[in-house]
Amino acid sequence: MNIAAYHPRAPIEAHKVPDDARIHTLPHHFGRHMLAVHDAVYRWMRRLAPEYSGGYWHFHELSNGGFYMAPECEPLLLPVEGNGYEGVMSSAAAGITACLFGFSHLSFRIADEVISSHYQQLRDFALENREAGAILAAID
Repeated sequence: MNIAAYHPRAPIEAHKVPDDARIHTLPHHFGRHMLAVHDAVYRWMRRLAPEYSGGYWHFHELSNGGFYMAPECEPLLLPVEGNGYEGVMSSAAAGITACLFGFSHLSFRIADEVISSHYQQLRDFALENREAGAILAAID
């Protein structure tokens, strides 16, 4: 008997963090590793999207406890070195992708369960995203 078939999981929802709450968001989710996470995501975006030139980023909290950040910009071309993926993604999907790369690499470097959990929570959300195929192809 498959219990999951009788108790479907609710979709994971993303909620944009209001400007006045942003200052507390990274410390809440990542504690002492907040600056490492912040820097890793920006570095990955610059690496993944050579045409990205900086700007304002929106923070999003997920109903499953996760978090991601996404730049405020037009869709971006992501040629992922090493796996052959190349495609255009919305700024939200590109942000999710950069966060997944950043969280993954930090989880190995820092070996912190909080970062690993955030990777899994965001990946679960990414699986439900309308651009899931592109995101998964980029991180593969």
